[in-house]
Amino acid sequence: MHVSHLTLHDFRSYADLDVALEPGPVAFIGRNGQGKTNLVEAIDYLSRLSSHRVASDAPLVRAGASQAIIRAAVVRDGRSATLEIEINPGKSNRARINRSQLPRARELLGLVRTVVFAPDDLTLVKGDPSDRRKFLDDLLVLRHPRIAGVRSDYDRVLRQRNSLLKTAGLARGSSREGAIATLSVWDEHLARVGAELLAARLRLVADLAPYVGKAYATVARGAGREDAAIAYKASLPSLAEDGAPADTGLMEVAWLEARLLDEVERRRKDELDRGVSLVGPHRDELLLTLGNGDLRLPVKGYASHGESWSFALALKLASYDLLRAEGDDPILILDDVFAELDSGRREQLADLVAGAEQVLITAAVADDVPAALAGARYSVGEGVVTRES
Repeated sequence: MHVSHLTLHDFRSYADLDVALEPGPVAFIGRNGQGKTNLVEAIDYLSRLSSHRVASDAPLVRAGASQAIIRAAVVRDGRSATLEIEINPGKSNRARINRSQLPRARELLGLVRTVVFAPDDLTLVKGDPSDRRKFLDDLLVLRHPRIAGVRSDYDRVLRQRNSLLKTAGLARGSSREGAIATLSVWDEHLARVGAELLAARLRLVADLAPYVGKAYATVARGAGREDAAIAYKASLPSLAEDGAPADTGLMEVAWLEARLLDEVERRRKDELDRGVSLVGPHRDELLLTLGNGDLRLPVKGYASHGESWSFALALKLASYDLLRAEGDDPILILDDVFAELDSGRREQLADLVAGAEQVLITAAVADDVPAALAGARYSVGEGVVTRES
């Protein structure tokens, strides 16, 4: 899979842009602030329908414009399709395939897959649990696009339930009784949708874990004296005590749903006192550890800067390897990563990804791009993207 053509209209700094691309390594070289990251951000947006740089769509639309358009010709197994997303902040986005409009923009998910390496990836190791949950959920959507709907439903249920908890916590008498009765309905919604999301995350972590260990050993070679591991820590005590059923079908989801309902009932008083949902996937954590044998320590707080970077890279490389093992090569995006790495890790990363179907690279200095990723080069400056000879 690769992108052979990219067209932008009122996206970020580009009023209009039309650029042909090719398979293999593609490097966009330009000073900071010239728009090179905007190019790879646009391609990544087609994959996830969100940006790896900002939380909302508004900054993606060029100042003074009301909407932005990203259009890309994507080649898969020798066949080309044109994917298009129309970004309308505050309104529904619209998506098209080969100029035919889709009923929902979400149906674009899964048609092109990207894995992004960026300086902000260090937050996967040093940031809050929410950063690691987002990493898992984004990878889940790439793997199984329907999970986007599950995650959206869970967020909606959680907002509604939190609002009701605050109301019930402050109410008195019959008003409180009525609010608690209504809360029971949302308990069921939370358990049902939460169990589906939780089951998907548990399966993902189990599948991803072997790839993380291998990727870390490769990235940190020469300095890697410890093994990397990941584990899922649920807010559900019974999950840690009993373990989930071995089968990964509906029985597992049903088991988790029952356990979530039990825990919600057990924590009812605490939730009413605090006015917030204390049980569910939104309270879970992805544990990252380094060590050998029984001596394992959390990466956050114990790992050196170099080890933290290696672990963050390992998570992304593992994502790429997992997706690749299950189907098409994802498009790799290395967004200003090489400037953050020492020469050893720079060369190691280049060697690891050089065989990918397409690698999109941004760099301020051409010499930062390792020789292993020599390929098509484009200079980016003042809104112009020029193919170098």
